[in-house]
Amino acid sequence: MNIKTQYKTAFIVLILGAAIVILLTYPFRFGLDIRGGIRVTLQCQKVQGVEITDDAVRRTIEVIRNRIDQLGVTEPSIYKEGTDKIVVELPGIKDPEKALEIIGQTALLEFKDEKGNTILTGSALKNAKVEFDQVGQPMVRVEMNPEGAKIFADFTAKNVGKQVFIVLDGKVISNPVIKEPITEGVGVITGKFTIDEAQKLAILLRAGALPVPVKVIENRTIDPTLGKDTMESAYRNGIIGGIIVILFMIIVFRMMGLVADLALLMYIILDLAVLKLLNATITLPGIAGIILSIGMAVDANCLIFARMREEYAKGKTPMASLDSGFRNALRAIIDSNVTTILAALVLYIYGTGPIRGFAVTLSLGVAISLFTSITVTRTLLENLLSIPVFKKATKLLGL
Repeated sequence: MNIKTQYKTAFIVLILGAAIVILLTYPFRFGLDIRGGIRVTLQCQKVQGVEITDDAVRRTIEVIRNRIDQLGVTEPSIYKEGTDKIVVELPGIKDPEKALEIIGQTALLEFKDEKGNTILTGSALKNAKVEFDQVGQPMVRVEMNPEGAKIFADFTAKNVGKQVFIVLDGKVISNPVIKEPITEGVGVITGKFTIDEAQKLAILLRAGALPVPVKVIENRTIDPTLGKDTMESAYRNGIIGGIIVILFMIIVFRMMGLVADLALLMYIILDLAVLKLLNATITLPGIAGIILSIGMAVDANCLIFARMREEYAKGKTPMASLDSGFRNALRAIIDSNVTTILAALVLYIYGTGPIRGFAVTLSLGVAISLFTSITVTRTLLENLLSIPVFKKATKLLGL
């Protein structure tokens, strides 16, 4: 074994060890179709004075994302569909009704005087949280930014003894009497709330108002048992398919086939480790992309071994056949993999949701399979050919 092969072997062992550590350390993120949950399609509504632009839709997505983060939902998927639709997927959600209310509510907060004039809006708020009064009644404590605090201080100083109306989406939720000037930019919103109502209001105020109003046009609840049954079926079929591939490679290519199987196993470990490292969400279409890239990895090895056999039939030594076989197969392997990555790129750019997940796992898998097919397989074969018995037992080797 030459020094170059030793370095490549050490590098592969290091990469494999790091991948195994990642697999054992980081958890997988599973999508809606596996964990169950709700999928909501929202449509931005045209109202007077509000234009539905691409920027407005994207800002609406960010507000919705902030609200969902406040809910504590892990691994949400929120993306634009078409020109005016937003799709929200919430895996593992336990209270869909509460989630729908928080996602879709406009949450335009206004402080108005007795004549109906707007003094401040929710944009002046810095924070909002739930507290309790002396009798245990929940209320929402709001903190204003410096500009809002100054405006509110001036207003309350001039209107002691009068009411201030706190209006949410056009509905009065509280109308306290101003007892003294509020100069610190801190106030409370009361309204005989339940704890859930107070928490919901605080979430809405912290996340901010939607730039454009939205309407729920589709709401689907996905049973987690569907994903569980599908995953069990996928695991079972994957194991069966893997065994068939392993046996096929060994029967057709003998020891070279066994080497390909080891490289394929390393490919699977690396692929899953990178997905975990990127915090990618695993969905059923994504799993399909992984399986397809596995097929391409096997195909690359078959092409390499076929070229090696051709070179050996010309009278070359096993090591020379290895070198020529890889060199002759390299262009065809790169061409097929690059075209697949380009197709996946088109799917990612123009697709949405699950289609993008398929494109990501496919392109990532193809890129990793190039590494395992060209580098790992070759290094393992070079190590194998450094063993004297395989220099002569070429039939056992598979040539």
